[in-house]
Amino acid sequence: MAKSKTIQVKESEILVISENETDFISLTDLTKTFKEGSSLIGKWITNKNTLEYLGVWEKINNLNFNYPEFGVIELEAGTNRFIMSVGQWQERTKAIGFIVKSGRYGGTYAHKDIAFHFAMWLSPEFQIYLVNEFQRLKNEENNQLKLEWNLQRTLAKINYTIHTDAIKQNLIPQKITNKQASYVYASEADLLNVALFGVTASEWKMNHTSKKNENIRDYASLEQLVVLSNMESINALLIRQGLSQSERLIELNRVAITQMKSLIDLKSIQKLK
Repeated sequence: MAKSKTIQVKESEILVISENETDFISLTDLTKTFKEGSSLIGKWITNKNTLEYLGVWEKINNLNFNYPEFGVIELEAGTNRFIMSVGQWQERTKAIGFIVKSGRYGGTYAHKDIAFHFAMWLSPEFQIYLVNEFQRLKNEENNQLKLEWNLQRTLAKINYTIHTDAIKQNLIPQKITNKQASYVYASEADLLNVALFGVTASEWKMNHTSKKNENIRDYASLEQLVVLSNMESINALLIRQGLSQSERLIELNRVAITQMKSLIDLKSIQKLK
């Protein structure tokens, strides 16, 4: 569906429609304040100079323009018997610079370039007013787009902050309890699980019975997997330093909390730029 807006050019209200993000201006409206009315469109398009301009415009903008037929029209133009209309021009040359509509927004519309050419033919003064008003319309549209973009960007920032707050609440490891620190876990893998996720693999499975063929690490976020990889190296270093398992658990939990906060804060900053 075409979008429409109206601009005021001197005493005339001129309809501008947009189809496929291309603006077309009502030639019918442009003729309202002229004595001959819309019949001026026919006189204008029959003019040899007008046809030369339209031919150049279509060559530049229309890959399907019928060049051979345009050549025939060029030979005919200027003779006493020559008559042309917008409909004939479209049919014979496959032109795309015009739209002819019926109904509520009925009339002959032309691409803004062609409409400016027509307005110049009608009156140089009228054409200047038309160009100025059309440019004002486009400036208003651009300002509105900027406003909408800034609003969307602001909302995106707010939504992202809400999202990262939720991540922090759910992904950043909780500090382990004294009771957990005193446990001796069956494997070093579970030591890392408790430090990062707060539960052992078996504890996770007990709470996720529908996922019997999966494990806690299958549901880890990218940030958690990065931290987990770092923790494996750090745990190996702590083992060589002779720390007990409970001591390593406390230290690894601190590492997990610190690194997850850093990764999430870094991601938040990058998203807001």
